[in-house]
Amino acid sequence: MNSRERVLTALAHKEPDRVPFDLGGTVLTGINVKAYLALRNYLGLPRVEPVICDTIQQLARVDDDVIERLKVDVRRLAPQSPSHFHLEIKDTEDGQYTYCYDEFQIGRRKPKVGGLYYDMFHFPLSGNISESDAERFPLPDGADPTRLIGVEKSAKKILTKEKRALVMGNMSGGIFELFLWMRSFNDGFTDLVSKPALAQKLLRRYTDIQLAYWGKVFGALGDSVDVVHMADDFSGQDAMLISPSSYRRYLKPLHKEMFDYIHSHSRAKIFFHSCGAIRKVIPDLIEIGLDIINPVQVNAAGMDSAELKREYGKDLTFWGGGVDTQRAFDASHTPQEVREDVKRRLHDLMPGGGFVFATVHNIQGNVPPENIMAMWETLQEYGVYSR
Repeated sequence: MNSRERVLTALAHKEPDRVPFDLGGTVLTGINVKAYLALRNYLGLPRVEPVICDTIQQLARVDDDVIERLKVDVRRLAPQSPSHFHLEIKDTEDGQYTYCYDEFQIGRRKPKVGGLYYDMFHFPLSGNISESDAERFPLPDGADPTRLIGVEKSAKKILTKEKRALVMGNMSGGIFELFLWMRSFNDGFTDLVSKPALAQKLLRRYTDIQLAYWGKVFGALGDSVDVVHMADDFSGQDAMLISPSSYRRYLKPLHKEMFDYIHSHSRAKIFFHSCGAIRKVIPDLIEIGLDIINPVQVNAAGMDSAELKREYGKDLTFWGGGVDTQRAFDASHTPQEVREDVKRRLHDLMPGGGFVFATVHNIQGNVPPENIMAMWETLQEYGVYSR
């Protein structure tokens, strides 16, 4: 069974030869550049200049030798910036930060000393704005064809030469994420209560951008895409950031519209990322056609891996949840603790297929290579389906 067959079998809720493994197949199942370099050194692989595939999160592109060594089953195909836009990294005048503005004009910065990520500091639509201001504000063109230059050739290589599953990345964060990042968190959450028409107008615009993007993707790649990657964070550790009723009012109809569009224009499965305690709306996501849930944050309220599999395993594939990145994986935990956590997650999530192994979110910079390899070795030992 090759990698693509293995993933497609799992997505069909059947048991392949072993649990598929993802590292770097999305920008939410990747690895921080610091941890990546340490892992390469631990594996005795040649020193390389790492390629940053996600500037904001400082994720390293996983090179071919690591993919082969760790038997990674998934490859990510990502859009590039449109031809008219280049992400320019600059230093602040005081020399304390590097900063940039993305194509939505959101400003982000990273401390030059000890910084690991780019955090938001500028929200371009914050403050007292009208609905007409929201309508007039210039937004990127989701249908810009230069985003997809070279994707057909890359897809063919992934599918026919490497025989790995192909995940197509989105052009931006989710519609609710963009809403908060553009308006600011204070103004955005306030809008949902005091200016719902404004909130809905902005969410509509962000939805239209993404629909235009996916239209271009399927026009270029047709049925070559195995999985499309979407995301929208609306939950925290202990509860949702908006109420389930607000989710159903503002986001669910738009998510359904996008899910319906993708399913009607492709055979791709929909991978949807939402961190935290999302259990109260999992039935809603299933109802509107979701195929794959990520990251399966097993330590958040109501997100016990065994309970999720028992209740939703016939409807959803769990992509992630393989090891608890908060409470079993960083430098404060031993390789043995990692092994025990991985064994528990395999026991809970792998029966009957419907499981692609990945960490709960990206591997952070402070995760030692010994822990990464303890995770991987445990997967190789216990992630095999009996025949």
